[in-house]
Amino acid sequence: MIVASVLTKRYGERVAVDRVSFTVRPGRVTGFLGPNGAGKSTTMRMIIGLDRPTEGSVTVDGIRYLDCPAPLRAVGALLEARALHPGRTAWAHLRWMAASNGIPASRVDEVLGLVGLEAVAGQRVGRFSLGMGQRLGIAAALLGDPPVVVLDEPVNGLDPEGIRWVRTLARDLAAEGRTVLVSSHLMAEMALTADHLVVIGRGRVLADLPTADFIAEHAASYVRVRTPQPGELAELLRRSGADVTREGDELRVQGVDAAATGELAAGAGLVLHELGLVRSSLEDAFMTLTAGSVEFAAARPAEVTR
Repeated sequence: MIVASVLTKRYGERVAVDRVSFTVRPGRVTGFLGPNGAGKSTTMRMIIGLDRPTEGSVTVDGIRYLDCPAPLRAVGALLEARALHPGRTAWAHLRWMAASNGIPASRVDEVLGLVGLEAVAGQRVGRFSLGMGQRLGIAAALLGDPPVVVLDEPVNGLDPEGIRWVRTLARDLAAEGRTVLVSSHLMAEMALTADHLVVIGRGRVLADLPTADFIAEHAASYVRVRTPQPGELAELLRRSGADVTREGDELRVQGVDAAATGELAAGAGLVLHELGLVRSSLEDAFMTLTAGSVEFAAARPAEVTR
């Protein structure tokens, strides 16, 4: 379990992480989300002792990472996949890490097989593609068979098969009872992977709740209806207490479910061409919550060409 308590990091006058508190529990995948510059990477670096908190604390299973006698056996972390000596082979890179923590050489072969790099174990990592480097970084994180796994943007550079593999791996690790913290900017992927979310913006925690609850709380679903009689149906729905927005022959309805909408239309003899529930996405919820926390907001194309 990872416990951050009033965790704060300042760089001069700039506050990168501002009194952040959260708990990452075992047995589930916790997604760590936030816009660029929100403080995610700094927080992850403090978890594994690469940055020292200005204030507050963070512990892993009750102790600081720096106090772990064999850190790789306590926490497996992928923060920067390309932090490698380019002249070493994949096998040699993992072997020296294993030796530093008293991990047998046989484990190196196991994790290379697990991530699908056994065929290139003897190649120098300077020739690796971004995706191969990501796989090697994940192998390093799993080297000590740790109870806690921290992965920062683990699917960068991976193809669809690799992305699915990382998703399955994270969920399998959680199912084994491990503590899994994963950061990503791919909202659709996090919706499939994470059971729980911690969302930060401008260094502060904005949300800490189950994924389904986060989506329900921060983005609204609606019923979409297409009909050649949009005016009549919109009036009928409004009289029934629904909130209706019209765009041409399409209505977006909130406050009345799809079944009730269809029954109202049928009772009035109105024709429907389409009727269905449009569920909110994690991306919608994330954009709604973090709209005021984006550090670098690009102009829309129409604004650029004016």
